[in-house]
Amino acid sequence: AVAAVLGVAVWMGSISGAWLGVPLVAFVGLVLAHEQAHRALEHARRAVRLYLEGLRRIDDAWAGHGLTGEALVPAGHLYAADLDLFGRGSLFELLCTAGTAPGRRTLAAWLLEPAAPTVVRQRQAAVEALRERLDLREALALASDELDDGVDPPALVRWGEAPAELSAARARRFGMLAWLVPAASLGATLAWGFGPAAIATPAGWVLAAMVLVTGLVGRATAGFVRRAQVGAERSARQLEVLARVLACLERERFDDPMLAGLRAALVADQRSAARSIRRLAHLLGWAEMARSQIFVPVAFMLLWSLHFALALERWRSRHGPVIAGWIAALGELEALLCLSAYAFEHPDDPFPTLEDGDDPVLEGDELGHPLLPAATCVRNPVALGGTIRARIVSGSNMSGKSTYLRTVGVNVVLALAGAPVRAERLRLSALRIGATLRVQDSLQQGASRFFAEITRLRQVVALADAGPGVLFLLDEILHGTNSHDRRIGGHAIVEGLLDRGALGLVTTHDLALAAGTGDPRVDNVHFVDELRGGQLRFDHRLHPGVVRTSNALALMEAVGLPVSPQAADHGPP
Repeated sequence: AVAAVLGVAVWMGSISGAWLGVPLVAFVGLVLAHEQAHRALEHARRAVRLYLEGLRRIDDAWAGHGLTGEALVPAGHLYAADLDLFGRGSLFELLCTAGTAPGRRTLAAWLLEPAAPTVVRQRQAAVEALRERLDLREALALASDELDDGVDPPALVRWGEAPAELSAARARRFGMLAWLVPAASLGATLAWGFGPAAIATPAGWVLAAMVLVTGLVGRATAGFVRRAQVGAERSARQLEVLARVLACLERERFDDPMLAGLRAALVADQRSAARSIRRLAHLLGWAEMARSQIFVPVAFMLLWSLHFALALERWRSRHGPVIAGWIAALGELEALLCLSAYAFEHPDDPFPTLEDGDDPVLEGDELGHPLLPAATCVRNPVALGGTIRARIVSGSNMSGKSTYLRTVGVNVVLALAGAPVRAERLRLSALRIGATLRVQDSLQQGASRFFAEITRLRQVVALADAGPGVLFLLDEILHGTNSHDRRIGGHAIVEGLLDRGALGLVTTHDLALAAGTGDPRVDNVHFVDELRGGQLRFDHRLHPGVVRTSNALALMEAVGLPVSPQAADHGPP
């Protein structure tokens, strides 16, 4: 409006035309201020999102709002699916606050592969040191919020470690051409431009010759330029975001030895990972200019693409070998920050005690399932090791047998990843888990559920053959066969695993299997239910001994299935 009024006044000759510069300057200033305000608003919105996600986790309303990590699970893993480590409502979704692919991959690897006690203790100390670092987690989350698939860390590592595109001698020759040819072209252009207007002059012929020479040099070096730029082709904007993420970590100072070592890996040999990645982003941005239609003639005469292909190669020769170390350090730091966020949001969850030695042990009090809401989570003990090395868990349907196995397994996964556990106390040795809670048949492979189960059991036995320290979690063992074969086969499998130095839990509905082991290393526990007022009630508490009740017929009647009086008269054996 001001510009319009001033324009009319200038047109009428009332004021000088210079006054039109006032609204122009004001408009430019407002544009800059608006951009700054827009960035601040986006930053605030991302921060609000970050804390809302944290509140959802604290309020047990997080399921379905985070990353599921299903693409990170190798096929046929021995316990990932059984313990709900990945997928909607999974442990990974609860834990993962990582904003970069390396952080997510590292966290997934820690859940999928238990660490040695020494490493677990180092992670515990690092997580404790990071527990209260809310500002760091916020800064990192906001810096990485704009990252997408434009940066593929494994591809970046492969590019950095690949052999050089040019020998040292060829690189020197290409470098000389990259400077001499454009300099000669520039000289010829100036000579022609300040000379006579006619084209057919000696200067014009020299310029034409230089255009030809430039084209020949560009053609001769095109293969190298293409390989260099395709190998390094990344999103410059995304690399800038990655540099900001690395800079957040480089700015921090850590007293914890593990954290200090990881930070040192980002600034090894006075080569800052953040500055180096930013430099790579700038090189790629400048190289991209050669594709601009307006800039093509200038880029052609200056051998622009050759210059930046050589610059990319120099960058790679200097920094390429350490990219893998940068990515690994970034991944570990982010995974530790994920665990520290979990520790901060669950202050009552303690770190477990890790035991060294070859004699496996797993004992703890008040274990709860971390994926269940705290208000409804029923806690139970676990005690395996020493005299009692296995427990057969019996109980009626829906009483909590499978949930108990998952509770024990998930807490062991948390413990050996370096995280706090949902328990009052937990003591364990280095354990490797094998589970059969979620084996399924396969129509495509023509495998029944029973065949799928015994195939998984063979894998668990093979894991135990590799050394002591296996924790087996076998749900409804061999329930796809008859009672006679189940009892003999189940006893043989459990005793064979115990002979190999394993510990474990086995659930079953078969009371003959539960009561007939005769092995002093095996104990029985059970869950009970009670029929009151026509409704089944469960306390989900672990009790000693073999279950003496059954609720199958009651459940059948509850859902409206006909049950004959004769069948109802037959109580449990």
